[in-house]
Amino acid sequence: MIIPATSHLRLPPATRNGCNYVVTGQLSHKVGVTFLTMRPVLPVLGLLLAALFGPLFAADRPPNIIFVLADDLGWTDLGAFGSKYYETPNIDRLAAQGMRLTNHHHCQNCAPTRSALLSGQYGARTGTYTVGSIDRFDWQTRPLRPVDNVTKLSLERDTFADQLRKAGYATAMFGKWHLGGTPDYHPSKRGFEEAIESEGRHFDFETKPKTAYPQGQYLADFLTDKAVDFIQRNQAKPFLLYLPHFGVHSPFQAKPELIAKFKGKPGAGGHNSPTYAAMIASVDESVGRVMAKLDELKLAEDTVFIFASDNGGVGGYDRPDGLIREPGKEAKGKKAKAGVDEDGGGITDNTPLRSGKGSLYEGGIRVPFIVRWPGKVAAGSAHGAPTAHVDLFPTLLELAGAAKPRQTLDGESLLPVMLGKAPSLKRDAIFQHFPGYLGSGPGLWRTTPVSLIHAGDWKLMEYLEDGHLELYNLKDDLGETKNLATTQPDKAKELHDRLVAWRKETGAPMPTPNKKAEAAPSAKKTGKGKKKAGA
Repeated sequence: MIIPATSHLRLPPATRNGCNYVVTGQLSHKVGVTFLTMRPVLPVLGLLLAALFGPLFAADRPPNIIFVLADDLGWTDLGAFGSKYYETPNIDRLAAQGMRLTNHHHCQNCAPTRSALLSGQYGARTGTYTVGSIDRFDWQTRPLRPVDNVTKLSLERDTFADQLRKAGYATAMFGKWHLGGTPDYHPSKRGFEEAIESEGRHFDFETKPKTAYPQGQYLADFLTDKAVDFIQRNQAKPFLLYLPHFGVHSPFQAKPELIAKFKGKPGAGGHNSPTYAAMIASVDESVGRVMAKLDELKLAEDTVFIFASDNGGVGGYDRPDGLIREPGKEAKGKKAKAGVDEDGGGITDNTPLRSGKGSLYEGGIRVPFIVRWPGKVAAGSAHGAPTAHVDLFPTLLELAGAAKPRQTLDGESLLPVMLGKAPSLKRDAIFQHFPGYLGSGPGLWRTTPVSLIHAGDWKLMEYLEDGHLELYNLKDDLGETKNLATTQPDKAKELHDRLVAWRKETGAPMPTPNKKAEAAPSAKKTGKGKKKAGA
C-alpha cells in the first residue's frame, strides 16, 4: 500500500480494513513527492510502530477549530470577566485553560459583526452597518440621511469557511446566520458543508432547512446536539465548527428549571434577572457539552476552541450618559419590575463600560473573547492590546494553512500573540464606521452616525452630524466619562487625521445631508423606533 506523505496525513493507531500497517524503510520518490510504503505486519508489531509513528503524523495535522459565538452577551456577563451573579463554570474553565483577550471589539449589533467575522473586512468595505434597512428608525427628523445598509454578505466575498473547506476541513455551522435569507446566501452555499440556520425564538423555533426536533426542546440544546454529533462523525479529519447561538438575544426565554435556580439569588453589579441568568447558563451548558465531547474523543489538545459574543450586552442605558437623549428625555435611572430598565429595554449591565448594545461606546462594542489550545496557548493568560472582529479570518487561515481569499483582509492574525511569540500585533489601531442611526424609543438614540479609531490606550470618536470629537484615555477612564478632546488637542488631531485617512483608504461612504430636516428645522424629533434595544 503506497500512501503519499502529505503534511495533513494522519494515520490512526487502529486498524484499517482489519489489517495493521507499518512504515517500512523503503521510500519512493516520484515527481518530487515522497511516498511511504506500508505493508501488513503482525498485529503486535503493527500496534507498537503505529504508537511510535502515529504522533509524528498527528503533529502535522492542522488543528480542529471550534468557534462558539454568543448573541448579545455583555463583556461582564461571565464569571471569568467579572460577574458575581451569572454562573458560567464551563466558560470560566475554558478561560482558565486558555487566554482571555480583554480588549477585543466587535460591531455594535448582530449583522455587521457577523459580516466582518465571516469576510475579514470592516463594514466600510462590505456595506453592512446594522440590521435591516435604514428605515427601522425615524432618521427623517435628524440632520443626516444614513447610508443604505447591505443586508447580505456579497457572493463576491469568500468566507473563512470557503477557505478552510478548500484546505481539506470538514465544515459545519449551526445557529444564527444573519447574512442573507435567500437560498443562494444560505450558509450551506457559503463554505459550510453542513448548515442549519435558526433564530428568532428559543422554543418552538423554525430551522432552515426544516429539521425535526423533540417538542419543547430549547434552541441552544438543539444546536449543541447537532454540534457534538458533527464532532463525533468528523473526528478523523480536521474540522471547523461554527456554533453561533441565538442565546442570549431577546425574547428573554429560558428553561424553567434554570430560572428556578436563580430565583431568590441576590443580584450583584446590575446583574439580577433570573431569566437572563438562565439563558446564559444554557449557553454555558452548550460549551461544557462541546468540551466534554472533545475530552471523550481525546481531541482537546488538537483543537483550537474560541468563544466570543457578537456585541455588547443589552443594558447600561439608564445612566445619564447611557443614551443620546433629545431635550426632555432625561434618564429615569430605575428598573422596571421585570428587571428591565425603562430606558432602552436593558436586561443586564456592562459596568464599568459605558452604555450597551447599539452604542459605539465600549459597552456596545467590547466583548469577551477566549481562546484555548492546550499545550500551545498559555493557560490562565490574558492579552490587553486592542483586537477586533476582522482579526479572526487571518487567524483561522494561519492555523489551517489555508489560502487567502479573493478580497482584501483588514485584520491581522492573532496567532503570534496567542502562542506567546509576540508581545503585540504589528498594527496599532482598529477602526469602526457607523453611518446611520439606532433608536431606543421616542427621543432616545443608542447612537447617531459616528466613526472611531482605537489606538493603544486612546480612543477618538467623530460624531458626523456636527463633527464634534470625543477623546478618551481608556487606560485611565474605561467608562469614557472624561472627554479630553479640548485638553489634548494634539492627540485629538493626530488620531482624527488617521481616522480620515482610513476612511479614504477603505472608501467608507458618508451619510449625506437630510434635506427634509433642513427644510423643517423646528420639526419635533421623536427618535421613533423599537423601545427594546433588540437588534
